[in-house]
Amino acid sequence: MFPYIKIYADSHHEPGAFWLTGSQIFQMMRGVQESLAGRAAVLSMTSLAQAELAGASMTPLEIDPEALKEREKLRIPADVQGIFERIYRGSMPAIVSGRNTNSQIFYGSYLSTYIERDVKLLSDAIDSLKFLRFMTAAAARCSQMLNVAEIAQDADINQKQAKDWLQILETLGIIFYLHPYSNNLLKRLVKTPKLYFYDTGLVCHLTRWSSPEVLENGAMNGAVLENYVVSEIAKTYLNSGRQPYMYYYRDKDAKEIDVILEHDGILNPIEIKKTSNPGTELTRVFSLLDKASVPRGKGAVVCMKPKVGVIDRDNYIVPVWTI
Repeated sequence: MFPYIKIYADSHHEPGAFWLTGSQIFQMMRGVQESLAGRAAVLSMTSLAQAELAGASMTPLEIDPEALKEREKLRIPADVQGIFERIYRGSMPAIVSGRNTNSQIFYGSYLSTYIERDVKLLSDAIDSLKFLRFMTAAAARCSQMLNVAEIAQDADINQKQAKDWLQILETLGIIFYLHPYSNNLLKRLVKTPKLYFYDTGLVCHLTRWSSPEVLENGAMNGAVLENYVVSEIAKTYLNSGRQPYMYYYRDKDAKEIDVILEHDGILNPIEIKKTSNPGTELTRVFSLLDKASVPRGKGAVVCMKPKVGVIDRDNYIVPVWTI
């Protein structure tokens, strides 16, 4: 159908005359790139965001007191246990709608059909068992700096395969990266990106956590919580049709800022913690950005505090459930 859409678009010039959706992104994009180059806008659809589940309008996260208070009114509150239930359940429509009540059965079936259909569409040479081990190795390192060698070793594949398969996951919208913030005035920074999954339910299934309670008290609770928050922030931008300019900061002294949002000529640093009582010690690292050529704006600690609050005049408390 693409050549006919092209003919219509060239003769009528009606933006939005056709809407095309599809889950098999490679077949879809091949036609778009060959026939509709310069005539089509491409929007990425991730799994559902917290705001969608609350029935609220989707707006990008802003570190602004009025905007944060407005988000607080339009979201569904959750305590620590509730947040980890959301993380464990994931955000696939079939799960959150209640059509599938067992998330582990759903994700097991999803992986089987996903590997057999979308992945093998790219290459029949891909070994299903090795690819599943590879996905598990990647999930176990969510929120960490990418280490291709370790992932390849765990999956019993070579590093070239691991890089190729990571690219497949990124193209299919399963994973994404946060790249380190770079600035000519900031020296001694690491250059390796951090790895995240768009859907934490898939991470929990791959890493074999048996329940939200076990996950909350397990060794990966901090990493999975960070993955959840980062993916939710990214979704607030993508679902608004905007590109998220998100980074992280880490220097060779291991000083790190979890997320940096860049917009309108300022940098907003964000720290992510499981605590419900954040203090000023969590925001001291934000001063590292004062050496950058882009000015530092307000900062935030995303945490388990039940209400939006203030740490000091330059930093706010943002509950996880308000994102």
